[in-house]
This record gives sequence, structure tokens and C-alpha cells, in this order.
Amino acid sequence: MNGLNTERSAFQRIYRGACLLGAALTIAATAMPGAIAQTSPASESSPAADGRVMLEAMSPGWNLGNTLEAISDGAGPFATSQETAWGNPAVTQALFDAVAEAGFKSIRIPLAWNQYADAQGNISPQWMARVRQVVGYARNAGLYVMINVHWDGGWLQPVYQGREAVDAKLAHFWTQIATAFADADDHVLFAGTNEIMVTDVYSQPTQENCEVQNGFNQIFVDAVRATGGANANRWLIVQGYNTNIDWTLGCNATLPDDSAESRLMMEVHYYDPYHFTLDAESDKWQWGAIATDRSATVAGFDEAYADAQFLKIQRQFVDRGVPVILGEYAAILRNDRDREQKFRNYWDLYVTYSAVRHGLIPVYWDNGYTRDHSSGLFNRSRGRLAYPATAAVIVEGTKEGLKKPIGD
Repeated sequence: MNGLNTERSAFQRIYRGACLLGAALTIAATAMPGAIAQTSPASESSPAADGRVMLEAMSPGWNLGNTLEAISDGAGPFATSQETAWGNPAVTQALFDAVAEAGFKSIRIPLAWNQYADAQGNISPQWMARVRQVVGYARNAGLYVMINVHWDGGWLQPVYQGREAVDAKLAHFWTQIATAFADADDHVLFAGTNEIMVTDVYSQPTQENCEVQNGFNQIFVDAVRATGGANANRWLIVQGYNTNIDWTLGCNATLPDDSAESRLMMEVHYYDPYHFTLDAESDKWQWGAIATDRSATVAGFDEAYADAQFLKIQRQFVDRGVPVILGEYAAILRNDRDREQKFRNYWDLYVTYSAVRHGLIPVYWDNGYTRDHSSGLFNRSRGRLAYPATAAVIVEGTKEGLKKPIGD
């Protein structure tokens, strides 16, 4: 870890080089054929070796945000896809080809299920077919794929009240999803939930919250494994409480029981500091060692803070042979303050680098919108990069992070 202090000083050079690379990027769209591919990655014997294999194979990753998890204002259940309900276009093969061409190796696909299910929780076959088609697009492009039960309208509340019905519904959903993807190989990973929390309660979770949320993780694992076949040994991703790093350490230090050996990953997210990354009204628009106005930064939330947070996760999980997905991270575009995107790109570069250096697989949150105060990287309608410099710094941060052993 001592080397991180001296390496931080080199990031201005890396940042400049990555931005030049991004400015020169062009996307060559190539058509790729059909169904869910059936090849598996090589794997070594120990959990730590398997974790390193997955880190290298899946980094960096990209989120298909605000699309297949979009909730319609209309009354369900729906048989047809509502993926355009939040303003993003329907997903195409061309988009995923562009994602792969830009240097991303994995895609996280957030998903809604509840609006496509009947009163008994049976998911529409038409919706399941569309999800399989989109996963097929990703596999055609040579990408790893993560699918989940995302916010889904907020029915997954970590409280005792109504727990039995919620647990049964989650199990029923995952039994259907796992069965539908029983023919997929290890390039398709399942993630049980998303940012589980009591709605609008951002304070530290209670013992009740932790217990119920851990229960969701266990139900997910049990439901998938019970379907057998390839799912008996598939990589499964469980979530920390609200995917908050500190609360994950407090609530989720013990993983669910699993009939498969060393095939679980943990998921956390990172949006620190909030007033820089997500708050469009904030006057905090600079970050890190390259900042020129300290009053425009959030004190204490710099490179060293990111390193310290990821080190906690490394020690609790990665060092014990448990791979970790950094399932979301991004800083919004601030053209109102930083038209050159200098500070957002530097944040993306350093957070990607530090995550990988500590063994976390970084998956950038792209919400699909390329306007100001958004985090979209691609023009999804055209299947082309909109912000090649930002994509380039994410790829470059990954390469730099992989150059040394984890945490060295």
C-alpha cells in the first residue's frame, strides 16, 4: 500500500494520455451473430486465483442503466417491454458492440420483473424472451453479463413486516430467472438484488434491517442453486446493505451458506463524495490532487479516501478469496462548471484505478443520458460513443490497476 502515495503523483500524466487516447477513439460497428454463447473462461484452483481471473476478465464493466429496469406509469402486468419508459431507446446489438469496442469487458443489466408478473408472481414469457435476447446481444459482443432484480418498484423492504410474502416472491422470481438461463455458461452471472434499504431511510441500518437483507441474499442463493445444472456452480453476486461499503462491513461480513464452493461475489457501490458525483446543484465541482480551488472540493473525500474505502473491502473479502463487484460508480457531467470534463474524468480514472488495485471489478454507471448532469457515455440510438475521453480514462485506469498484484 505504501506505493499508492507515490503513484498518485503520476496520475496527471496518465490522465492526459488517456484523454488523448479518448479523443482519437472511433467506433467500428461490426455485426455479430445470435444466441447465448457457450464458452467458459479458464480458471485456476484456488479462490484467490479464481478472483484474479475474474478481475482481469471482467474489468472494466459498464451498466445498461435506466433501461430494462424502467418502471412504466401504466397498469401492469405487461407482456411487452417497457424499456423505453424512462426515455432511453430500445437496446440494440449495435450498442453492445460499441461498448465492447470501447474496451469494456462486462455489462451489468439492471432489471425490473414485478410489472411483468401476474398476481401469483409468474413472469411473462414475452418479457423473459426479451431479457434473453438482450443478454444474447451482450454475449454476441464477447461480454460478460450480470443480471439482477433491481429496484423493481421498491417491494424488497428489509423489515419484518410482510417478510414471509416478500421472501417467497423473491424465491419465485429467481427460480424462474435461473431456469430461463439454465443453458447459459459462466459468462452470465446472477446478482440477487440491488441497493436494498428501507425507502428514504439513509441512516445506519438496524439489526432488523441487516437480518432481513441478509435473508434476501440467502434466499437468492438457495433458489438459484436448487434449479441445478449450470446454476449449481454459477457465479452469484450478493449485495451489501444498500451497497454501502461501511454498512456492508457491519451487516454482511458473513456470506450466505452456499452448496457451491467459492462461487460467491460481494457487491458494493461508490459515489463519494455525493456533492461532487451526483448533486447537480452543488458548488463542489473539483476533485483530487489536480484541484485548483480547494473551496470547490469536498474536504476529506480525495484519492486517499477512495483508497481507504477500497482497502476495507479488500481486507474483508478479496483477501479471503471473495471477488467484489463495484457494481456502480460515476460522476455526472458538469458542463456548467467544467466544460473540459477535467475533474469528472480524473475522478473516473482514479476511482477505477484504485478499485482494480484493491481487487474490485469496476462497473461504470451509465444512465443513458448524455445531456449535462448525467452519466451517459454512449449515444444509444446510434450505437456510438458520445464521450470517448471518459471511456478511455476508465479503460486506462483499469490497465494501470492491473499492473501490480492486488494491494501491493
